[in-house]
Amino acid sequence: MTSYDNIIRNAEVLTPDGLQAVDLAIAKGQIAALLPRGEGEAVETIDASGQHLLPGAVDIHFHIRAPAYPDRGTVESETRAAAAGGITTLFEMPISKPCCNTAERVEIRRAHFAEHAFINFGLYAAPGDLGETSVAAMAAAGIVAFKIFTTPAPEGRDDEFFGLSFPNEADQMRALKAAATTKLPIVVHAESAQLLALAEAEIAGSDLSNIDAHLASRPAMCEAVAVAKLLVMNIEAQAKLHIAHVTSALTVDVLRRFAGTSDFSAETCPHYLFRTHDDVRKAGVFAKINPPVRLQSDQDALWQAIADGIITHVTTDHAAFSHAEKLAGASNMVNAPPGSPGSEVLVPSMLDAVAKGRISLKLAMALLSGNAAKRFNLPGKGRIEVDADADLMLVDMAGRTRIGPDTLLTFARDVAQLYYGADFSGRITRTIVAGQTVYDGAVRGRPGWGQYVSPDNLHPAQSTRLRA
Repeated sequence: MTSYDNIIRNAEVLTPDGLQAVDLAIAKGQIAALLPRGEGEAVETIDASGQHLLPGAVDIHFHIRAPAYPDRGTVESETRAAAAGGITTLFEMPISKPCCNTAERVEIRRAHFAEHAFINFGLYAAPGDLGETSVAAMAAAGIVAFKIFTTPAPEGRDDEFFGLSFPNEADQMRALKAAATTKLPIVVHAESAQLLALAEAEIAGSDLSNIDAHLASRPAMCEAVAVAKLLVMNIEAQAKLHIAHVTSALTVDVLRRFAGTSDFSAETCPHYLFRTHDDVRKAGVFAKINPPVRLQSDQDALWQAIADGIITHVTTDHAAFSHAEKLAGASNMVNAPPGSPGSEVLVPSMLDAVAKGRISLKLAMALLSGNAAKRFNLPGKGRIEVDADADLMLVDMAGRTRIGPDTLLTFARDVAQLYYGADFSGRITRTIVAGQTVYDGAVRGRPGWGQYVSPDNLHPAQSTRLRA
């Protein structure tokens, strides 16, 4: 009889064919077999009676910024929290100090993450000078995608945004075309710089300590216009375009109108799906996020876009700041640090949506995992099948997840006020990365266990699964 490293027994296993009553065997970090109940032998057996075994979440929008700003969290602190949140792979955005905008800086960040990460990680890069040689070199370094902003660099942060911020449309077009040559996705934070400037001018003289000023300074039109322009440009550029953190009904309408015109996809985040501006008012500066959390009508449109397949990814946009930084910005909501931690909210919030009948479990896992693996060419991730990577989570659908400063592991637990008091149906009981338990109510993994992931079909030499 074949002996395996691990067998997970008695769970309801979500496979591409739906839920199955099978046992799952793991060998050498991969799924080795789906077995009839009770069959097989293993070094370790996990009894998962009453639980669901799901693919680990692949979070394609995450900010740690390491090795810069350790006061906001570290690779160790934030990947520990991600493990507790059922995330087995995260994609780190290129904002650091300095910006990740060359192949050399990709390698520096890769080395840093490889030493400290508890879970798998991929890296974004900014397209930098848009030169053919430098863009190709970053692709060859194994990045998962490029990232740009259509907004200017925040004041005083030019080194973090050099080669990342392109408010000029000609440069945006060049970035799309540069990314297209690599066949890697290009992810865009899309807001119109000109319309943002107009909106800020219109609120000049108002009380900027009021959180309403932030919503007024970034109206939905800014996002929708930028997205529409990108989609028009992409008809010619033919990039693999991905629109980050969609927030509004207006943008959803734009995405619908451009369906089929080029290769594009879109994401949204739990704070847009489960919170409205009324919740932001209660949390104040701690809920200041760019683009802002909007109205109930926008939230309703986002859920409909998910149901219709217009939005195909749900991500954290995890962005940790220190409590002191957030408080220091409270007098000016327009300039205050934008972002909220979401690593331990993503999966529980979507399990809650399943429990409430809003979406199916199959769709929830496509949004959290499977679609990301397909879009970013990681065929070993996001699915429970033989030969797939054993990146998994066990969840108790009858359990509860309560969010508060005493329940979170993220370094930014003190700035998660937008979610304080949330009580979600569903609880993550175990997270498994490459066949090893990294969380089972407490973090069990070790720094450096996480693997560097890159598009398998583009850069096979970079996808070799070597331990750091």
